[in-house]
Amino acid sequence: MSWIADNLGLIWEQLREHLYLAILPVVLGLLISVPLGYVATRFSWLANPLIAFGGVLYSLPSIALFIVLPAILGTKVLSTVNIVVALTIYTVSLLIRNVIDGLRSVPVEVRQSADAVGYGPMHRLFAVDLPIAVPVIFAGLRVVTVANISMVSVGAVIGIGGLGELFTQGFQKDFLTPVVVGVVLSLLLALLADLVLVGLQRVLTPWARVVSTPPVEVA
Repeated sequence: MSWIADNLGLIWEQLREHLYLAILPVVLGLLISVPLGYVATRFSWLANPLIAFGGVLYSLPSIALFIVLPAILGTKVLSTVNIVVALTIYTVSLLIRNVIDGLRSVPVEVRQSADAVGYGPMHRLFAVDLPIAVPVIFAGLRVVTVANISMVSVGAVIGIGGLGELFTQGFQKDFLTPVVVGVVLSLLLALLADLVLVGLQRVLTPWARVVSTPPVEVA
């Protein structure tokens, strides 16, 4: 406990870095995945190649990607850009399937009704298709967010890893407390992020909370 009290500043700094490195790629990945998923549903022949390519990207070892990216991007090895780009790639590779499945889940009659009342493609996408696709998209978003929070720690191998640096410090000094603090905070961060996404989904889909009342039988 004395180590925790003496290192609150360090712990807070690593927690903030961990949150930044985990959440920014989720936001960027979502902004990339939605347009890609929309294009894939407009041109159905693109869907399967995109999903397959995403699977290939996600199979790449994270450590190897963290190490190779500086050479590809021309960044420094210790640049946070490498972590953000790598995790954005993983986010897109996981999320693209959910975006495509979510947009495909919109009933044909709903799309036809929207077209009939004069909705253009973009208007229908944001007003009709995406709201209906939210549950499927958020299912993937929750998975990828928790996965990113976990994978950020791997970045400690190259010197950037948020809470993962507490693991490295603990192992190097053969001192368990930083490791335990890092593990507990990572778990709490993942749990909190998941709860926030669940709450956000409920806000974006108020109709899902409406419970229909069964008709009252009259004797």
